[in-house]
Amino acid sequence: MPGLGASFGRGGATNFLEDLANSDCIVIEGSNMAECHPVGFQWVAEAKARGAKIVHIDPRFTRTSAIADLHVPLRIGTDIAFLGGLIRYVLDKELYFKDYVVAYTNAAALVGEDYVDSEDLDGLFSGFDPE
Repeated sequence: MPGLGASFGRGGATNFLEDLANSDCIVIEGSNMAECHPVGFQWVAEAKARGAKIVHIDPRFTRTSAIADLHVPLRIGTDIAFLGGLIRYVLDKELYFKDYVVAYTNAAALVGEDYVDSEDLDGLFSGFDPE
């Protein structure tokens, strides 16, 4: 996970694995978690035993796929298009917890026409006002 190391200083998962046990739906993308992270996968197995749905998105059929309720065998290189479509579907159908999103994420901020990517602003976010 090289992107995580560059962004957060740690090239590993940034969530608490114990939280997986309380999930209703777990999406595992591009990882054979059952074999590569068996200690963490115990929390996925615990959630599944409680009735959680497991979705595995990976071109390969692995042990994780065999345990999952749904295996999505994407073509290699189509992850971003798939995720974009998934996000679009969730937003269009309003299948998200709006109160949570507004209160606990930055998604409540609308991207305006004057938006500029942070890469074009020397790392600052669009709309930054130093005063």
